[in-house]
Amino acid sequence: MTGATVHETHGDGPPVILIHGLGLNRHMWQWQVPALSDQFKIITYDLLGHGDSDKPSGAYEMSQMVEQIEQLMSELEIDNAAMVGFSLGGLIVRAFALAHPGKITAMVILNSAHARSVEQRESILQRMSQVAAGGAEATVDESLHRWFTEEFSKHHPETLATVKSWVLANDPKVYAEVYRLLAEGDVGLELSIADIRCPVLIATGEEDHGNSVAMAEDMAALMPNAKVAVLSGLRHMALAEDPNAVNSLLLSFLREQPGAADCTNPHAEPGHEKTNYR
Repeated sequence: MTGATVHETHGDGPPVILIHGLGLNRHMWQWQVPALSDQFKIITYDLLGHGDSDKPSGAYEMSQMVEQIEQLMSELEIDNAAMVGFSLGGLIVRAFALAHPGKITAMVILNSAHARSVEQRESILQRMSQVAAGGAEATVDESLHRWFTEEFSKHHPETLATVKSWVLANDPKVYAEVYRLLAEGDVGLELSIADIRCPVLIATGEEDHGNSVAMAEDMAALMPNAKVAVLSGLRHMALAEDPNAVNSLLLSFLREQPGAADCTNPHAEPGHEKTNYR
């Protein structure tokens, strides 16, 4: 059993569960909740090891994160839902779809990695080692540089300060353990995601090189009902830098979904298209 999960529910309508990224928390969706909750029941929550949810010691496994969602859905009496996963959350939502295909109706994968190269994985593991030795302070400024464009950083220091405060609030030991999950969580998903056949939107920033357009396209090529959207001129935290672009994308996709469907439905028709936004 996983530990206690702190969550919030906003709005009414078909349920959509939002899954945040490493070092962040449920509040990172503040730029999306007002727009989405007009038409959907939006559930935000803190991943294990983050925010106000439980922070067990030791290694963090993908199975724990999958079980956390399952338990949350049971608690809220939700049979199935659409899911939006950002970064680490994008890995978790893929793993959840494979483990519980009947419980996910559609998914959005935002700014999330796929089939990293040896060099890419070693780079993340190096940052994990820095975090283990010096806490979040050791990498947070470098992260913010990767996450936001220089122009946005210059004119919106308050947004960067908010995101930085979330990262620095993490327990150093737990943060390092979950960092390893981010580094290795795509291992084993590279080919198995071909079994995910429900509607999938894969979106990333044009300048999010760690979660690149090429990765998004490679993912979509494997999943028979996936499409790709590229957020022009944006980096990792596109959802905070340009909420209107991201919200428009999410609403357009979620409105298209008819409801419950088995995410490994063998009758799903292939579909792969690419769209540029902003």
